[in-house]
Amino acid sequence: MRQFTRRQFVKSAATGLALWPAVPRLLTAAEADASAAFAGSDVVPLGKTGIRVSRLAQGTGYNGYNRSSAQTRQGKEACDRLLRHSIDQGVTFMDMADLYGSHPFVKDVIKDLPRDKFVLLTKIWPRKENWVTPSGGARQELDRYRRELGTERVDICLIHCMTNDRWTDEYKGICDELSELKDRGVVGAVGVSCHDFGALKVASEHPWVDVIFARINHKGGKEYACDAPVEDLTAVLKTARANGKAVVGMKIFGAGKLVKPEEKDASLQYVFKHGLVDAITIGMMNPSEVDDTLQHMSQVRAS
Repeated sequence: MRQFTRRQFVKSAATGLALWPAVPRLLTAAEADASAAFAGSDVVPLGKTGIRVSRLAQGTGYNGYNRSSAQTRQGKEACDRLLRHSIDQGVTFMDMADLYGSHPFVKDVIKDLPRDKFVLLTKIWPRKENWVTPSGGARQELDRYRRELGTERVDICLIHCMTNDRWTDEYKGICDELSELKDRGVVGAVGVSCHDFGALKVASEHPWVDVIFARINHKGGKEYACDAPVEDLTAVLKTARANGKAVVGMKIFGAGKLVKPEEKDASLQYVFKHGLVDAITIGMMNPSEVDDTLQHMSQVRAS
Protein backbone atom coordinates (compact mmCIF):
# COMPACT_ATOMS: atom_id res chain seq x y z
CA MET A 1 0.00 0.00 0.00
CA ARG A 2 1.46 3.32 -1.08
CA GLN A 3 1.71 5.97 1.61
CA PHE A 4 1.25 9.67 1.00
CA THR A 5 1.95 12.61 3.24
CA ARG A 6 -0.47 15.31 4.27
CA ARG A 7 1.79 17.86 2.58
CA GLN A 8 1.53 15.93 -0.68
CA PHE A 9 -2.22 15.71 -0.18
CA VAL A 10 -2.56 19.49 0.23
CA LYS A 11 -0.19 20.15 -2.71
CA SER A 12 -2.17 17.84 -4.97
CA ALA A 13 -5.39 19.68 -4.13
CA ALA A 14 -3.78 23.04 -4.90
CA THR A 15 -2.14 22.01 -8.18
CA GLY A 16 -4.71 19.59 -9.50
CA LEU A 17 -2.17 16.75 -9.64
CA ALA A 18 -3.69 13.29 -9.62
CA LEU A 19 -2.41 12.01 -6.29
CA TRP A 20 -5.56 10.19 -5.22
CA PRO A 21 -5.41 7.50 -7.92
CA ALA A 22 -2.20 6.32 -6.22
CA VAL A 23 -4.26 5.48 -3.16
CA PRO A 24 -6.03 2.07 -3.27
CA ARG A 25 -8.64 2.34 -6.02
CA LEU A 26 -12.37 2.65 -5.60
CA LEU A 27 -14.06 -0.73 -5.58
CA THR A 28 -17.46 -1.64 -6.89
CA ALA A 29 -19.71 -3.63 -4.58
CA ALA A 30 -18.94 -6.81 -6.51
CA GLU A 31 -15.21 -6.16 -6.37
CA ALA A 32 -15.39 -5.41 -2.67
CA ASP A 33 -17.01 -8.79 -2.09
CA ALA A 34 -14.81 -10.82 -4.42
CA SER A 35 -11.41 -9.16 -4.49
CA ALA A 36 -8.49 -11.13 -3.11
CA ALA A 37 -6.71 -7.84 -2.39
CA PHE A 38 -8.08 -6.37 0.80
CA ALA A 39 -7.06 -3.20 2.59
CA GLY A 40 -8.45 -0.95 5.28
CA SER A 41 -7.84 2.00 2.97
CA ASP A 42 -9.94 0.56 0.13
CA VAL A 43 -12.83 2.91 -0.68
CA VAL A 44 -16.03 0.86 -0.73
CA PRO A 45 -19.79 1.44 -1.01
CA LEU A 46 -21.57 2.01 2.30
CA GLY A 47 -24.73 -0.01 1.79
CA LYS A 48 -27.21 1.78 -0.46
CA THR A 49 -26.43 5.25 0.85
CA GLY A 50 -24.46 6.29 -2.22
CA ILE A 51 -21.60 7.15 0.12
CA ARG A 52 -18.17 5.56 -0.32
CA VAL A 53 -15.91 5.16 2.70
CA SER A 54 -12.51 3.79 3.55
CA ARG A 55 -13.14 0.28 4.82
CA LEU A 56 -11.51 1.27 8.12
CA ALA A 57 -12.76 4.27 10.07
CA GLN A 58 -10.67 6.20 12.56
CA GLY A 59 -12.65 6.04 15.78
CA THR A 60 -12.33 9.07 18.05
CA GLY A 61 -14.32 7.85 21.04
CA TYR A 62 -12.39 5.22 22.97
CA ASN A 63 -13.67 5.54 26.57
CA GLY A 64 -15.71 8.56 25.50
CA TYR A 65 -17.71 10.60 28.01
CA ASN A 66 -18.61 14.23 28.82
CA ARG A 67 -17.42 15.49 25.40
CA SER A 68 -14.01 13.87 25.72
CA SER A 69 -12.34 10.59 24.83
CA ALA A 70 -9.04 8.81 25.24
CA GLN A 71 -8.03 10.27 21.87
CA THR A 72 -8.85 13.88 22.77
CA ARG A 73 -7.63 13.62 26.36
CA GLN A 74 -4.12 12.82 25.16
CA GLY A 75 -3.92 16.42 23.95
CA LYS A 76 -4.15 18.28 20.68
CA GLU A 77 -0.64 17.53 19.45
CA ALA A 78 -0.94 13.77 19.94
CA CYS A 79 -4.49 13.63 18.59
CA ASP A 80 -3.53 15.66 15.52
CA ARG A 81 -0.57 13.35 14.89
CA LEU A 82 -2.87 10.34 15.10
CA LEU A 83 -5.47 11.77 12.72
CA ARG A 84 -2.89 12.94 10.21
CA HIS A 85 -1.19 9.58 10.21
CA SER A 86 -4.52 7.83 9.56
CA ILE A 87 -5.16 10.18 6.66
CA ASP A 88 -1.66 9.57 5.30
CA GLN A 89 -2.49 5.86 5.24
CA GLY A 90 -5.76 6.39 3.36
CA VAL A 91 -8.11 6.11 6.36
CA THR A 92 -10.50 8.94 5.51
CA PHE A 93 -13.67 7.80 7.29
CA MET A 94 -13.91 9.82 10.52
CA ASP A 95 -16.09 8.38 13.30
CA MET A 96 -17.04 11.15 15.76
CA ALA A 97 -19.76 12.05 18.26
CA ASP A 98 -20.88 14.94 20.42
CA LEU A 99 -20.13 12.66 23.37
CA TYR A 100 -16.47 12.44 22.37
CA GLY A 101 -15.82 16.16 21.86
CA SER A 102 -13.81 15.27 18.77
CA HIS A 103 -15.33 17.65 16.20
CA PRO A 104 -12.81 20.50 16.73
CA PHE A 105 -9.88 18.10 16.56
CA VAL A 106 -11.00 16.70 13.22
CA LYS A 107 -11.81 20.19 11.90
CA ASP A 108 -8.28 21.44 12.49
CA VAL A 109 -6.70 18.46 10.75
CA ILE A 110 -8.87 18.43 7.62
CA LYS A 111 -9.47 22.17 7.14
CA ASP A 112 -6.88 22.51 4.35
CA LEU A 113 -7.74 19.22 2.64
CA PRO A 114 -10.34 18.48 -0.07
CA ARG A 115 -13.69 18.05 1.68
CA ASP A 116 -14.94 15.47 -0.82
CA LYS A 117 -12.14 13.08 0.10
CA PHE A 118 -13.52 12.54 3.61
CA VAL A 119 -16.61 10.95 5.09
CA LEU A 120 -17.63 12.68 8.32
CA LEU A 121 -19.86 10.68 10.65
CA THR A 122 -21.14 11.96 13.95
CA LYS A 123 -23.78 11.05 16.52
CA ILE A 124 -26.46 12.82 18.55
CA TRP A 125 -26.68 11.91 22.23
CA PRO A 126 -30.46 11.78 22.85
CA ARG A 127 -30.68 11.73 26.65
CA LYS A 128 -30.18 14.54 29.15
CA GLU A 129 -26.86 14.33 30.96
CA ASN A 130 -24.81 16.74 33.05
CA TRP A 131 -22.97 17.79 29.88
CA VAL A 132 -25.88 18.05 27.45
CA THR A 133 -29.57 18.97 27.31
CA PRO A 134 -30.99 17.54 24.08
CA SER A 135 -33.38 19.65 22.05
CA GLY A 136 -35.54 16.62 21.31
CA GLY A 137 -34.74 16.95 17.63
CA ALA A 138 -31.72 17.31 15.38
CA ARG A 139 -31.73 20.79 13.80
CA GLN A 140 -30.01 22.62 16.66
CA GLU A 141 -27.52 19.81 17.10
CA LEU A 142 -26.56 19.63 13.44
CA ASP A 143 -26.19 23.41 13.22
CA ARG A 144 -23.69 23.27 16.07
CA TYR A 145 -21.90 20.18 14.77
CA ARG A 146 -21.40 21.81 11.37
CA ARG A 147 -19.92 24.89 13.00
CA GLU A 148 -17.62 22.72 15.09
CA LEU A 149 -16.53 20.82 11.98
CA GLY A 150 -16.37 23.80 9.65
CA THR A 151 -18.55 22.10 7.04
CA GLU A 152 -21.95 22.66 5.44
CA ARG A 153 -22.77 18.96 5.28
CA VAL A 154 -22.40 16.01 7.62
CA ASP A 155 -22.21 12.81 5.60
CA ILE A 156 -23.75 10.51 8.23
CA CYS A 157 -25.54 11.28 11.48
CA LEU A 158 -26.63 8.58 13.92
CA ILE A 159 -28.67 8.63 17.10
CA HIS A 160 -26.15 7.49 19.68
CA CYS A 161 -26.38 4.44 21.94
CA MET A 162 -29.79 2.83 21.46
CA THR A 163 -30.50 0.67 24.51
CA ASN A 164 -33.95 -0.82 23.86
CA ASP A 165 -36.37 -1.78 21.09
CA ARG A 166 -38.57 1.30 21.67
CA TRP A 167 -36.13 3.84 20.28
CA THR A 168 -38.24 4.61 17.20
CA ASP A 169 -41.00 5.94 19.47
CA GLU A 170 -38.77 7.47 22.14
CA TYR A 171 -36.71 9.43 19.63
CA LYS A 172 -39.31 10.08 16.95
CA GLY A 173 -38.58 13.81 17.09
CA ILE A 174 -34.91 13.22 16.31
CA CYS A 175 -35.78 10.81 13.52
CA ASP A 176 -38.22 13.26 11.94
CA GLU A 177 -35.78 16.17 12.04
CA LEU A 178 -32.94 14.04 10.70
CA SER A 179 -35.20 13.01 7.82
CA GLU A 180 -35.91 16.69 7.11
CA LEU A 181 -32.18 17.50 7.19
CA LYS A 182 -31.50 14.57 4.88
CA ASP A 183 -34.11 15.87 2.43
CA ARG A 184 -32.39 19.27 2.51
CA GLY A 185 -28.96 17.73 1.87
CA VAL A 186 -27.57 18.82 5.25
CA VAL A 187 -27.11 15.14 6.16
CA GLY A 188 -26.35 12.40 3.68
CA ALA A 189 -27.52 9.32 5.60
CA VAL A 190 -29.10 8.58 8.97
CA GLY A 191 -29.25 5.72 11.42
CA VAL A 192 -28.44 4.48 14.89
CA SER A 193 -25.63 3.19 17.03
CA CYS A 194 -26.88 0.09 18.85
CA HIS A 195 -25.95 -1.08 22.34
CA ASP A 196 -28.81 -3.53 22.77
CA PHE A 197 -29.89 -6.59 20.82
CA GLY A 198 -33.53 -5.50 20.68
CA ALA A 199 -32.50 -2.11 19.33
CA LEU A 200 -30.36 -3.82 16.71
CA LYS A 201 -33.18 -6.09 15.57
CA VAL A 202 -35.49 -3.11 15.10
CA ALA A 203 -32.80 -1.20 13.20
CA SER A 204 -32.18 -4.16 10.89
CA GLU A 205 -35.71 -3.87 9.50
CA HIS A 206 -36.89 -0.30 10.07
CA PRO A 207 -37.29 1.69 6.82
CA TRP A 208 -35.94 4.93 8.37
CA VAL A 209 -32.50 3.43 9.00
CA ASP A 210 -29.74 3.83 6.43
CA VAL A 211 -26.71 3.03 8.62
CA ILE A 212 -26.27 0.83 11.68
CA PHE A 213 -23.32 0.81 14.07
CA ALA A 214 -23.28 -2.71 15.54
CA ARG A 215 -21.07 -4.37 18.13
CA ILE A 216 -19.64 -7.53 16.58
CA ASN A 217 -16.60 -9.76 16.86
CA HIS A 218 -15.93 -13.47 16.52
CA LYS A 219 -16.48 -14.09 20.25
CA GLY A 220 -19.78 -12.32 20.84
CA GLY A 221 -21.53 -11.95 24.18
CA LYS A 222 -21.29 -9.25 26.83
CA GLU A 223 -17.86 -10.40 27.96
CA TYR A 224 -16.54 -9.16 24.63
CA ALA A 225 -18.67 -5.97 24.48
CA CYS A 226 -21.37 -7.46 22.23
CA ASP A 227 -25.13 -7.51 22.72
CA ALA A 228 -25.83 -11.21 22.10
CA PRO A 229 -24.13 -14.50 21.27
CA VAL A 230 -22.24 -14.32 18.02
CA GLU A 231 -24.66 -16.64 16.20
CA ASP A 232 -27.61 -14.34 16.98
CA LEU A 233 -25.68 -11.23 15.99
CA THR A 234 -24.62 -12.87 12.74
CA ALA A 235 -28.20 -13.68 11.78
CA VAL A 236 -29.46 -10.16 12.50
CA LEU A 237 -26.60 -8.44 10.67
CA LYS A 238 -27.16 -10.63 7.63
CA THR A 239 -30.82 -9.62 7.74
CA ALA A 240 -29.83 -5.97 8.00
CA ARG A 241 -27.57 -6.14 4.97
CA ALA A 242 -30.17 -8.11 3.01
CA ASN A 243 -32.57 -5.27 3.79
CA GLY A 244 -30.13 -2.78 2.29
CA LYS A 245 -28.84 -1.37 5.56
CA ALA A 246 -25.22 -0.28 5.75
CA VAL A 247 -23.47 -1.89 8.72
CA VAL A 248 -20.37 -0.51 10.38
CA GLY A 249 -18.88 -2.93 12.88
CA MET A 250 -17.56 -1.71 16.21
CA LYS A 251 -15.93 -3.49 19.16
CA ILE A 252 -14.16 -5.66 16.59
CA PHE A 253 -11.36 -6.21 19.10
CA GLY A 254 -13.74 -6.62 22.03
CA ALA A 255 -13.18 -3.14 23.50
CA GLY A 256 -9.54 -4.01 24.13
CA LYS A 257 -10.03 -7.64 25.18
CA LEU A 258 -8.97 -9.18 21.86
CA VAL A 259 -5.45 -7.84 21.51
CA LYS A 260 -3.34 -10.87 20.63
CA PRO A 261 -2.42 -10.96 16.92
CA GLU A 262 -4.27 -14.22 16.36
CA GLU A 263 -7.38 -12.80 18.07
CA LYS A 264 -7.38 -9.70 15.89
CA ASP A 265 -6.96 -11.82 12.77
CA ALA A 266 -9.75 -14.17 13.80
CA SER A 267 -12.19 -11.32 14.45
CA LEU A 268 -11.42 -9.49 11.21
CA GLN A 269 -11.69 -12.70 9.20
CA TYR A 270 -15.01 -13.50 10.83
CA VAL A 271 -16.78 -10.20 10.30
CA PHE A 272 -15.60 -9.71 6.72
CA LYS A 273 -15.67 -13.30 5.43
CA HIS A 274 -19.22 -13.74 6.69
CA GLY A 275 -20.30 -10.52 5.01
CA LEU A 276 -21.53 -8.95 8.24
CA VAL A 277 -20.26 -5.40 7.72
CA ASP A 278 -19.52 -2.84 5.03
CA ALA A 279 -16.80 -1.20 7.11
CA ILE A 280 -15.44 -1.15 10.65
CA THR A 281 -14.46 1.52 13.14
CA ILE A 282 -11.61 1.10 15.58
CA GLY A 283 -10.54 3.64 18.19
CA MET A 284 -6.86 3.58 17.36
CA MET A 285 -4.82 5.69 19.76
CA ASN A 286 -1.52 6.32 17.99
CA PRO A 287 0.18 5.86 14.60
CA SER A 288 1.57 2.44 15.50
CA GLU A 289 -1.94 1.16 16.27
CA VAL A 290 -3.13 2.46 12.90
CA ASP A 291 -0.31 0.63 11.14
CA ASP A 292 -0.97 -2.53 13.13
CA THR A 293 -4.69 -2.51 12.31
CA LEU A 294 -4.05 -1.96 8.62
CA GLN A 295 -1.53 -4.78 8.61
CA HIS A 296 -4.00 -7.19 10.18
CA MET A 297 -6.72 -6.09 7.76
CA SER A 298 -4.40 -6.80 4.82
CA GLN A 299 -4.45 -10.47 5.86
CA VAL A 300 -8.20 -10.81 5.39
CA ARG A 301 -8.98 -13.18 2.48
CA ALA A 302 -5.26 -13.39 1.75
CA SER A 303 -5.37 -17.17 1.76
